[in-house]
Amino acid sequence: MKLNASELKSFLDEKVNLYNNPKFIESDPIQVPHQFSKKEDIEIAGFLTATIAWGNRKSIIKNANRMMELLDHSPFEFVTQHQDADLETLQSFVHRTFNGDDFKQFIKSLQHIYNKHGGLETVFAKHAEQNALQTSIHEFKKIFFEVPHLERTKKHVSDPLKNSAAKRINMYLRWMVRQDHAGVDFGIWKSLLPAQLSCPLDVHSGNVARKLGLLKRKQNDGKALAELDNNLRQLDPNDPVKYDFALFGLGVFEGF
Repeated sequence: MKLNASELKSFLDEKVNLYNNPKFIESDPIQVPHQFSKKEDIEIAGFLTATIAWGNRKSIIKNANRMMELLDHSPFEFVTQHQDADLETLQSFVHRTFNGDDFKQFIKSLQHIYNKHGGLETVFAKHAEQNALQTSIHEFKKIFFEVPHLERTKKHVSDPLKNSAAKRINMYLRWMVRQDHAGVDFGIWKSLLPAQLSCPLDVHSGNVARKLGLLKRKQNDGKALAELDNNLRQLDPNDPVKYDFALFGLGVFEGF
């Protein structure tokens, strides 16, 4: 599909308007953090949901809801107040390769982040660069695993500085940071700007981006993300990841 720059922008803007609306929530994992109203509950529910956001969307939503049940529907309270014995109830959890051991580790790591580092927003904001959060995600991973941990659990947190596209964390950051006038993304992290966000790059968004000429690189890796980000920033430097709605919608709902 060959469009010039202004045609491409208006085509994508139209698709953003189509998909960036509350109806989108009904079929998307973002519905899980939308069950909460307290900032810390939203950000923890969002982080855990994004962590398991690969594979079938229905099973992601079902298992993320199961996580919330196991945390007594009070994720922040559970994370900060739990005793070791409380973690045993999490052992039965499984979503693909993310199991009960990983879940328990995540709760311990999150407790460390809230008790010692001022919470998730503070950690991500601390190492943010002007127009990228790649270093920020890398540093977050280091802090997340400062506590004694299982080696196997580290694979569930991506590292962009090792050339990962870090799709799930970038999606999570979109949820938390993007100032969304349509009520899908939360925009509750005021210390970061939508301009710093990266597009969650996966099979669907990658394929659509290539068809539209926004991406040439074949692999969906960190280098591809940098290329896509650069092109999306030219379309809208202040809110580049709004185009995630267009790329995702075209790929998943329209089989573009």
